Amino acid sequence: MIRIIDNQDYKAKELINELLNRSQLDFKDVQSAVEDIVKDVKERKDEALFEYTKKFDNVLLTSKNLKVTEEEINLAYKKLDSDLIESMQKAEERIRLFHEKQKRNSWISPNEDGTILGQMTRAMESAGVYVPGGKAAYPSSVLMNVIPAKVAGVKRIVMVTPPQKDGSINPGVLVAAKIAGVTEIYKVGGAQAIAALAFGTESIPKVDKIVGPGNIYVTLAKRIVFGYVSIDSIAGPSEILVLADETANPVFVAADLLSQAEHDELASSILVTVSRDLAYKVKDELARQTELLSRKAIIEKSLENYGAIVIVNNMEEAIEITNQIAPEHLEVCTKEALSLLPKIKNAGAIFLGHYSPEPLGDYMAGPNHVLPTSGTAKFFSPLNIEDFTKKSSVIYFPEDALKELADDIIRFAEAEEFTGHANSVRVRFQDNK
Repeated sequence: MIRIIDNQDYKAKELINELLNRSQLDFKDVQSAVEDIVKDVKERKDEALFEYTKKFDNVLLTSKNLKVTEEEINLAYKKLDSDLIESMQKAEERIRLFHEKQKRNSWISPNEDGTILGQMTRAMESAGVYVPGGKAAYPSSVLMNVIPAKVAGVKRIVMVTPPQKDGSINPGVLVAAKIAGVTEIYKVGGAQAIAALAFGTESIPKVDKIVGPGNIYVTLAKRIVFGYVSIDSIAGPSEILVLADETANPVFVAADLLSQAEHDELASSILVTVSRDLAYKVKDELARQTELLSRKAIIEKSLENYGAIVIVNNMEEAIEITNQIAPEHLEVCTKEALSLLPKIKNAGAIFLGHYSPEPLGDYMAGPNHVLPTSGTAKFFSPLNIEDFTKKSSVIYFPEDALKELADDIIRFAEAEEFTGHANSVRVRFQDNK
């Protein structure tokens, strides 16, 4: 079960190192297999794509049934509960409105010397979204990955997802794709789908960027194709850190820790608290609530391996640990949660107060739930519309303005032994006639 650690204990430092060093990417045994799949799809395109789908998903694909049709989407609407569709539509609106606030315009700045400097911001032409399939279906992942691209202005948004055994796609995923604004959907998953998006096949034109979660094959494939296309990130296991004082409700805190522990055995759930009484109450609650949950076996291994309750002397210590761990999800369950916000430097998403649980961010709040993991919140941000835009600098100089800087440019260039650079400027002010 979960351990309780005093912050003064050396084990607290060991715990932090464990969390920052844990990763689902240390799979050397599958690396070569993924490399082979990516290379094969790059070279043989559709032929390889169909072979791997038959091998891994036991579904026979052809160029005729690879792409999801409008009829299939309409059928998905009929199969899905109307209340769930309404919840998806409500979530879409909230996510869209939040991401619309992230928009940044191009700008041009003319100066008195006649120079013009600026920055043009344009959306990428295309983006690919990977959505896990099989037993699991994540409509929320569709919304969170697609909507920022749509708001950014990406014209072509392609979704790939593994087919079920009967060759169909989960109805919830299809409806979410329609609501979010996906333009093309293909019934293919795994490393082969990532390769298809990166290099293109006869049936699937290549994209400029690939986003979305997946298993180790998908994650390694994304790492391999990075450079041919852009990717969102190399995601690690999910994590939550709850920062709490004596005002926190142990029932709430335990439930929130369990909401992440059920993801997988590598997920991390940490409570950092100034209250020893709360620590032991939460431990008891974790044991009680785990018995009621469907993913009990996964939760128990997650809590045992990567869960902890850390007792600190004061809130300054608590915040220091929090910033060291840089959690994907941070809940601040204290009396004056808002007052601590300026001190929090590293976190993917920050949930303030006793009634802002992490699942609120997963589904309905509006901010993106695609967040940096494994300590990367120190330098990465949540998925946002800037992930789907590119910027170009704009530079215009008239002759007099260039002449004013010519000697400086030549001096720099010659200091770096780039005589061609220097000459490019020098010839403009020599009598070459």
